[in-house]
Amino acid sequence: MTLRWEGEEQDAAAARLASAAREELLEHAVGEPIVLANEFAEVRVRRVNTRNGARLLIESPKSGQWVALCPVELEALTWQNTATFSAMVGNPYGPLVPDDVPPDDDVPPDEGGR
Repeated sequence: MTLRWEGEEQDAAAARLASAAREELLEHAVGEPIVLANEFAEVRVRRVNTRNGARLLIESPKSGQWVALCPVELEALTWQNTATFSAMVGNPYGPLVPDDVPPDDDVPPDEGGR
């Protein structure tokens, strides 16, 4: 008996796309990666060039998760306080803001006339 789940095909397709995107980024890597690790985590960081400029590719070898951040997204990290990072660590593998939450300007006014 093979176990299946709802959305399995979509998950597999998304994983294939993410893998292809990562491979494309790695083809344009600059220099050697930097590995940062402690007893809780390990990340591999490297600069990659894209058609829209340089990005910082951050990968977690343990989980297989990765993200490529542009300079503005990296700078945005400096705007955060420690509570933001605590919330991120407290909710691993999940976004702070779900994809289905509309931006503030799309939220209808509440009863208080906001």
